[in-house]
Amino acid sequence: MPLSRKFSDRFRPPLSLVVAGVLGIMLLVPLAGIVFFRIYENQLIQATEGELIAQSAVIAAATAQGLSDAGGPDLPLGSSVAGPLARSGSMDSLVNGYLGGWSPVQPQLDLNKTPGLPPRPDPIATGQQPAPAYSRVGAGLRPILLKAQETTLAGFRILDFNGTVIAGRKDIGLSFAHVEEVERALSGQYASALRVRDVRNPQPIYAISRGTSVRVFTAFPIVIDDKVAGVVYASRTPSNIFRELYLKRGTVFWMVLYVLGATFVVGFIFARTIAGPIKALTNRSLRIGSGDRSAIQPLKTHGNREIHALSESMLDMSRRLFERNDYISTFANHVTHELKTPLTSIQGAAELLVDGGDDMNEAERARFLGNIIDDTDRATTLLNRLRDLARADSVDIGGTCRLSEVLKDIRRRSGQVFLEAPADCVLPLSAENARIVFENLVDNSARHGARKVVFDAHESEDVLALTVCDDGSGISAGNEKQIFDLFFTTRRESGGTGMGLGIIHALLKAHNAGIWLVPSETGACFEISFDRPKN
Repeated sequence: MPLSRKFSDRFRPPLSLVVAGVLGIMLLVPLAGIVFFRIYENQLIQATEGELIAQSAVIAAATAQGLSDAGGPDLPLGSSVAGPLARSGSMDSLVNGYLGGWSPVQPQLDLNKTPGLPPRPDPIATGQQPAPAYSRVGAGLRPILLKAQETTLAGFRILDFNGTVIAGRKDIGLSFAHVEEVERALSGQYASALRVRDVRNPQPIYAISRGTSVRVFTAFPIVIDDKVAGVVYASRTPSNIFRELYLKRGTVFWMVLYVLGATFVVGFIFARTIAGPIKALTNRSLRIGSGDRSAIQPLKTHGNREIHALSESMLDMSRRLFERNDYISTFANHVTHELKTPLTSIQGAAELLVDGGDDMNEAERARFLGNIIDDTDRATTLLNRLRDLARADSVDIGGTCRLSEVLKDIRRRSGQVFLEAPADCVLPLSAENARIVFENLVDNSARHGARKVVFDAHESEDVLALTVCDDGSGISAGNEKQIFDLFFTTRRESGGTGMGLGIIHALLKAHNAGIWLVPSETGACFEISFDRPKN
């Protein structure tokens, strides 16, 4: 069962809703970038780790030099590091450890691969005391670390080879040896970790140290003579994405303004070139459908090329429909008038025969019967012409024929009229349609006293022109403009219907051809013009 119009329209979105949806998608495009903030956040974390690596490398080198100077050859050291340090993590580009020479350490944290660890365990107390050289070097480095923290916002602790804190802001004498990343660093490997922060006191988006819920930890080994002397344990909270956006709020403002402006421009273009013209065209079609002829005017704004073509074709179709309606109305009036005369005469004669038939003599009876027969013949002729006109209006387009073949067939029916064709040609219409055209022309010439009709063809690259001239009485100047009007005739009393030239004109028009009356010294002369199709 087909859906009703009401039901189908309910689930068919209007163009304005489609345009609104497109604009909404455009507005969501920059918002969809939030999904990719994780990539940017990952870059911020790796940038933070890279900074900690660089800072830790400098502190480790300074600490190694200080320990070497303070402890000399008797400086106690931790485990040996034999050969290149082992790789850690899953990043192939990572080179862990510090062997001296060119041994770069690359960031290894990745939000998509590195698991987030719980908050860092608290340090624990041990019974071991750092060696005196370690304590002296740590005491000397402590002010440096605190000063660096003010600028870098990173927390630094220097551990000895047992994992005990010898320098830092606090936790001096406590051990971090049980922490995973420190444990790996004490074996000679660089290690890093991404640990969850418990944000108990949220700050505005511009706060640096409270902006994110994770913290980056790095453990950089201090190596002396291929042995672990300690660890630089550093940590820092990466910069927050919203803080970065806040810092770049001017750029973000102009970007949002640009997106809104672009959306407005796209919406205006849609409304101007699609929605507006279609709405105006819909209103025009409703007005035209209600019979408002003033609506057949070009739109003020056509929008794009396709809508312009659609509106022009619709208005042209409407114009043709109005013309067709006028034609049918006029045609119906003419047919009614033309049929009314013989029918009235037939009715009157028949009534007289019925009422006074017994009192009429044979001559009167014969006269009335003759009138009935003549009017019947006239009505029959008119109906035949109407049938020919209907065929001309709905004729099949196409086909070709030769002029000589058509005239050969007409000559057998033309009686006393001589047909002459000095030049033969191929006509762009079927033989049946050509016979209707030329037979009506010959019949019209014969009724105006012609004895000879000459068909002459003139061909050019674009046009085929055919002249049909006779030697009859011709057409008066006063009637030249009306000869193609239906039912116009100067021979009504002798049976003329005034439809012959109208049939010819309609049939040729259907073939995109035209017929005109051209000046002639004798008789009537018509020119038929066929446009040749362009390749």
